[in-house]
Amino acid sequence: MHCRPKMLAPIVHPTKCCVNNTFSNTVVPHVHPSHTTNVNHEMFQHVHYFPHSESFVNEVAHQHFNAAGPAPFGGPGVGGFPGPGVGGFPGPGVGGFPGPGKMYPGR
Repeated sequence: MHCRPKMLAPIVHPTKCCVNNTFSNTVVPHVHPSHTTNVNHEMFQHVHYFPHSESFVNEVAHQHFNAAGPAPFGGPGVGGFPGPGVGGFPGPGVGGFPGPGKMYPGR
């Protein structure tokens, strides 16, 4: 008699993963441009001159005073006339002017 072998349930093992890698080369061109700027510098040197002139001005002031009120002709006078004097003229001096015999320190 012929016997068949007994068949058991299969034992399934975890799947063994294999990776098959393939490679290809791809050329990626990179362009790095450069530029040179040549700068010519020109310097302007500004020289400043300050010519200077000078002038002189002489100012003269006059003041007139009536020292004794209206005087008759030939009576007491003002300035270089006989009587009380004004400024640098003989006499006691009037206002802010110097006294007898002194000259007014004006211009």
